[in-house]
This record gives sequence, C-alpha cells and structure tokens, in this order.
Amino acid sequence: MKISTRGRYGMRVLIDLAEHANESHVTLASIAEREGISLRYLEQVVVIMRRAGFIQSVKGASGGYRLARDPREIIVGDVLRALEGDMLVVDPPAPADRGNRLKRCLINTVYEPLNRLIAAIIDNQTLESLVGTKDSEELMYFI
Repeated sequence: MKISTRGRYGMRVLIDLAEHANESHVTLASIAEREGISLRYLEQVVVIMRRAGFIQSVKGASGGYRLARDPREIIVGDVLRALEGDMLVVDPPAPADRGNRLKRCLINTVYEPLNRLIAAIIDNQTLESLVGTKDSEELMYFI
C-alpha cells in the first residue's frame, strides 16, 4: 500500500485549512503557494474532498474554501479512504482463493494484522492532532 500524491496533498490542504480556520475562507492559490503544490492538481483534489463533505466552497470574487466540520471531527482514515479508496495492504481474496492453506496463512498472519494496525493508526488520528506538526521539527541544543 502506498498513499498517492492525491492522498498526501489532500491531507496537506486540510491541515492548511485547519491552520487558517480563523479566516472566513482560504483561496486555493494561497494554499498552493504555501504548500508548493500545483494549483491545477489541487483543484482536482478539492473537488473530491468537497463531495466527501470535508470542505465547503465560498463563492464569489473573493471566494475560497474552509473546513466543513470542526478539525476534531475529521478523522484521517476517513479522508484517506475518500481520496485513495480502501486502505488495505492487499485486496481481499476471492472466495475460491480462501481454500488455499498458504494464502489463508498469509492472510491471517500477515495481511489482516497489517490492515488492523493501519486502521488503528489512521482511524485514531483527527485533523486537529495534525495541526501545527508541519514544521514542528525542533532542534535541541545541549551545553
């Protein structure tokens, strides 16, 4: 499983919107500039997130975007699934494949535990928990 640029950029857009939640709306151009992402690509990602109910558009000459919900209510797993589809390590086996002992062993001992771990991580993180983490790498100096 690999998260595509759509998933990564979508998360960056949501974090940016959460960090600028005190503004009535944020233009896509300003997000693209701050995040170093192509405006044309962001337009495609934003359509998916708007349809999924994570962001709202503000129409008009000075329009833009804002979060549709409080950052505490937006679950990272929900966002990634909206942008990427399921977050499984491998596709579920076909019913005919379940009879193979080796495949069952792999499914039960490797794939399913990985799926549960991934879900446990992404479904227990909210957008609020990610706000302020973009540039949080702090240096420690000891004398």
